[in-house]
Amino acid sequence: MRLDLWLDVTCLYRTRSEAQKAIRGGKVEVNRQSGKPHRELKEGDEIKLTRPLGRKQKVVVRGFSEHHIPKADARKLYEDITPQPTPEEAEMLRMARLARPFVRAANAGSPDKRERRELRRMKEGRQK
Repeated sequence: MRLDLWLDVTCLYRTRSEAQKAIRGGKVEVNRQSGKPHRELKEGDEIKLTRPLGRKQKVVVRGFSEHHIPKADARKLYEDITPQPTPEEAEMLRMARLARPFVRAANAGSPDKRERRELRRMKEGRQK
């Protein structure tokens, strides 16, 4: 089975195109080699995924499915062997999550009340 399809079916990525983008971006390794979307997987392959904030996730292929299946069943297709983060790493991730600014997605639609007020202040040249 293709790597990009497997990542999509196992719900490790939301869509196949998202999986392909991550693979092409160098965020997926298969058996310590950079992945390619068309790479054929076999049972026992070790896949290393780079997640946001530098987290690494390791999974071992345990099965295949040709069709999308419920997430609970999809988790049976792989074994997650990611080591638990140390308390220091967990605290660093928590601090990084709190420190980054809130950024609203560009496709989130029209501005909400707070964003409208900020836009009005910027246009008028006033501070809070």
